[in-house]
Amino acid sequence: MAEKNSPPYLRIAAELRRRIADGDLAPGDRVPSTRQIAREWNVALATATKVLTTLRQEGLVRAQSRVGTVVAGPGPAVSPAQPPSPAQPQSSSPGRAADGELTQERIVRAAVAIADAEGLAALSMRGVAARLGVAAMSPYRHVTGKEDLVFLMADAVLAEMSYPRDAPPGWRGRLERGARALWAVHRAHPWLAQIAPLTRPLALPHLIAYSDWMLGALDGHGLDPATMFNLNALIYSYVQGTAVQLEREAQAQSATGMSEEQWMDSQAAAFDALVASGAYPAFTKVVGSFGDSGYDMDLDAVFELGLTSMLDGLAALIDD
Repeated sequence: MAEKNSPPYLRIAAELRRRIADGDLAPGDRVPSTRQIAREWNVALATATKVLTTLRQEGLVRAQSRVGTVVAGPGPAVSPAQPPSPAQPQSSSPGRAADGELTQERIVRAAVAIADAEGLAALSMRGVAARLGVAAMSPYRHVTGKEDLVFLMADAVLAEMSYPRDAPPGWRGRLERGARALWAVHRAHPWLAQIAPLTRPLALPHLIAYSDWMLGALDGHGLDPATMFNLNALIYSYVQGTAVQLEREAQAQSATGMSEEQWMDSQAAAFDALVASGAYPAFTKVVGSFGDSGYDMDLDAVFELGLTSMLDGLAALIDD
């Protein structure tokens, strides 16, 4: 157990370690997020990040994309972490190369891991430094600030998309591949939908590569340049607008502690009253057709339906 004069992050880590050992937090359960820790113990987000980093290094918790940090499961007992000594080597830190050098690539990778697990709102330069086990100002030698870091993160995850030389034949197959690749990236990194408003596009190499692929599909079909750019923006905004729900759901779960299913259960009486009022006949008819099984929102199905409808409409503009 951490002593009263121990650093705050060690005392908090000890409490969460106790909850895991006592079974209050079982394998697979979400542990408090950085923001929840900061609120409950009245500490800075960087301190909260250091708590989760400590437990992660001990193997007690792990980051799970779009869920947060969860209990990793039973394992060998690990002694509580101690504050690092200046003489201890830091080469094993995820933000350092084998020779101990902090790099921009590793900073970006650590930041992406935080955003994937906790959401973009939980990201801070101090939090990244805490995750990497380096001084709070060290990342600034490689990244000018949080805004610059977020742009680097966006370009890094957009690089996960690939554009094969043997492109699908026809404009439709190529647009489908590009849109689905962009959707997959947003699926893996929901925070991506929170940046780059359509009216302020970012000059990121891998975002331009995506646009180049999509514009290449539209080129040569009798469309004027403005229409080509508008269609590219329309498809991008459709993917982004659908994907933004992924991050919002994660934020809602973190804020309320309720899953989507639990929240819907809590609203059942209110929806039943609206249906019973008779004021919304079309809504009542459609909802009633689902029977006892009800309706489950499937964003992947929504995405596919919207993409198909959009491309069907686009066929009327393109002269093959």
